[in-house]
Amino acid sequence: MDTFLFHPKLVHLPIALGVLMPLVAGGLLVAWWRKWLPGRAWVVAIALQAALVASGVLALRSGEAEEERVEPFVAESAVEAHEEAAEAFVWASGGVLAVMALALALSTRRSGSVAALAATAGTVVVLGLGYRTGQAGGDLVYRHGAAQAFTGASAGEAPRGDVTERKGGEREDDDD
Repeated sequence: MDTFLFHPKLVHLPIALGVLMPLVAGGLLVAWWRKWLPGRAWVVAIALQAALVASGVLALRSGEAEEERVEPFVAESAVEAHEEAAEAFVWASGGVLAVMALALALSTRRSGSVAALAATAGTVVVLGLGYRTGQAGGDLVYRHGAAQAFTGASAGEAPRGDVTERKGGEREDDDD
């Protein structure tokens, strides 16, 4: 298995699904309410949410596996912030999946559409948690220099030879 930069390769699927799920769940909910689709069409939302949870778990595990490699370059508090955000994202995604399954089980009753509405609202919460997780991961790479763990640069060095420090600590590309 290709372990080089495995975590960055995995994280995009759960983040993308986190963005899409409010749209998919909302569209299916409207179709269910208007009787354009039967309640059992909700299984599409469940399948996509299950993919989000599964890919989120894989991304979380791969991040834990690469944590030791990154910690010499990044403050542990920044890594912990990203990890905690990712855990909240995955747990919330799993909770939404459970509510979605309940909605399907109750799809022949009015309470099924209420559960589907709650699950759809939950997807918006998961979107926010996914944004927070991605922001913390981006900060690790672009603000704290986590990429140095994979470039061969030693701690304190710029990750690439063509990047220099500007006043105020920002990085600037010298390839003008």
